[in-house]
Order: sequence, then structure tokens, then C-alpha cells
Amino acid sequence: MQQTLDPIRNSKTAKTSASANTDQNKTLASGVFLEPLLSDFRIIFERDPAARNWLEVLFCYPGFHALCLHRLAHWLHHHKVFFIPRLISHFGRFLTGIEIHPGAEIGKGVFIDHGMGVVIGETAMVGDYSLIYQGVTLGGTGKETGKRHPTLGKNVVVGAGAKVLGNISIGDRVRIGAGSVVLRNVPSDCTVVGIPGRNISRKRDECLSPLEHGKLPDVEATAIRSLLERIEQLEQKLNSQESRVKSQ
Repeated sequence: MQQTLDPIRNSKTAKTSASANTDQNKTLASGVFLEPLLSDFRIIFERDPAARNWLEVLFCYPGFHALCLHRLAHWLHHHKVFFIPRLISHFGRFLTGIEIHPGAEIGKGVFIDHGMGVVIGETAMVGDYSLIYQGVTLGGTGKETGKRHPTLGKNVVVGAGAKVLGNISIGDRVRIGAGSVVLRNVPSDCTVVGIPGRNISRKRDECLSPLEHGKLPDVEATAIRSLLERIEQLEQKLNSQESRVKSQ
């Protein structure tokens, strides 16, 4: 009797195990590919006024294509497959002009706008709902090993042509101006502009759209304006002194 029941129990156990593995694989596939890709797809309509319909976004947005290829390559790289992910990354660069190392970790809802010339290094980490424009580099500063690329928080905006270099940390909701070179850590809710990048805290209650780059502060222009005002004040004092001397 016991021998008769054992095969039945083993069969039930095998079915339960197979069902659990199937559910786990579905959850893994949904978490690794489906959910991030849907977020990447939806965010384009929120942040790009040129996005008119889903067909145009699906076939004509290189940033979305690069992220799709990267998520597959990153999954393979995470499972200790190295050649095929690099091949996928190389193909993605040829197709989109965007180079993302398979080892880079990219959150959901990331939007790479236009994207030509974007380079993201092996140990870089990009937080959820970040916005990256064309010509951006998230790179290293040398040939050191280990963590050597930047970590971006959530809702970070990196302007066109900006370079974020080294193992540095960029906080949440940071805005990096176009053409800036960031070499140091940046706390959350700050704006970085210039070469090298300088942190300029902004008001907590200031809510700027990610696309409003025209409202970023211009440090050089502010400094020059202050100097011109100071020169004008000195000239006025000098003129008043000359007038007094002549009147005597």
C-alpha cells in the first residue's frame, strides 16, 4: 500500500514543483522585461511632445530600442553570459548610436531622448524615471577596476553633452545642465552647471518640467553681471570725486 502511494505523492510533488517554477519564471520575466519596458514606453508620451502615436514610438525611437536591447543583454550578463551580451550591445550601438555596456543597471521609466552619442559604462547605475539627452557620457576616469562609473538617483535630468565621470553619486531629482562636466557627488534637489560642474541648490517648492532647460541658472552670466554692476558703481564714485576736485 505504501509503495502504491509513493509514486502518487512523487507525481503530485513534481507537478507542484513544476507549477511553482513556471509561476516563478513568469514573475521573473514580468519583473525583468515586461514591467520596465512598459514604463520605458509610457514615459515617452509624457516627456516628448513629438510622440504622436504608439506605432511611431515603437519603430522610430532609438532610445527605446537601445533600452530594449540592453535589458536583454543585461539579463544575460547577470547570468554570467558575456560574449552574447557584448554582441547585442555592439549591434545596439550600430543600430541606435547609443552604447550601453551590458553590466550597467538601468531603472524603469528611463527616457533617452534622441540619444546619439550616449555612452553608459559597465558599472553605471541609472535610477527610475531619469531623462538623458544626446551626447551624454556616464563614464570612468581611468583604468581602475570595481565600481568606477557614476550612480544616478531617481528623476535625474542630464542635459545634452554633459559628462558625469567617476564613481560618484548623483542624488534624486538632480538637474545637470547641458555641456557640464560633473566630477563630484551631488546631493538631491540640486542643479549642476559648468566645467567643472558646480552645485547650485534650488528652492524646494520650485517645480520645473524636465524639459525646461532654459530655466537653469547661468553661473558665469551672474558673475559677469555682478562685476559689471560693481565697475559701474566705481565709475560713478570716480566721476563724483573728479567733479569735486574740479569745483575746488
